[in-house]
Amino acid sequence: MTRFQETMERTFKLLDTYVPVVARVHGAHHPEFHEVRRLFEEIKAKVEAAGGGQADLAREFAQLRELTDNYKVPGDVCESYAAVYEMLAELDAAYQA
Repeated sequence: MTRFQETMERTFKLLDTYVPVVARVHGAHHPEFHEVRRLFEEIKAKVEAAGGGQADLAREFAQLRELTDNYKVPGDVCESYAAVYEMLAELDAAYQA
């Protein structure tokens, strides 16, 4: 199992839980998070479509890095928002490895 697959198995369930909640709670003040949510959904769909193979996620992770200023957590958000960025950054790093 690759580092990305291990990280994905550990984080996807949490991200599935946190991302919609963070979008609902912070979306009005951080509209960019709606795009973060869309990109996460694209990543999940591509991984599922790859069926265990390596999905090409370079574009999605590049967009996430640009959109989030390399996963920089805004100062006015909750711990769940920060956790989402930390998990996405970890996934990105594992994908790049």
